[in-house]
Amino acid sequence: MKVGVRELRNRTNQVIEAVRSGERVTLTVRGDPVADIVPHGQRYRWLAGNRLRSQLVHLAADPGLQADLDEIVGQTLGDL
Repeated sequence: MKVGVRELRNRTNQVIEAVRSGERVTLTVRGDPVADIVPHGQRYRWLAGNRLRSQLVHLAADPGLQADLDEIVGQTLGDL
């Protein structure tokens, strides 16, 4: 759903209900998207140590990336 700033003023309740039901709303100004209004998700301020370690292992970059970067460090595009 896309809604302009003026339209948001007139249809605030409808937009809130759409977001509550899980819909993502794009807010526009003169037709240009400027923000997304999304359903509120559960956020954690702190992660327990074991959960953080698990996340870091799961989301870690390709293990070979460090070797690739070490190989090209200090080079310019012209060198490659």
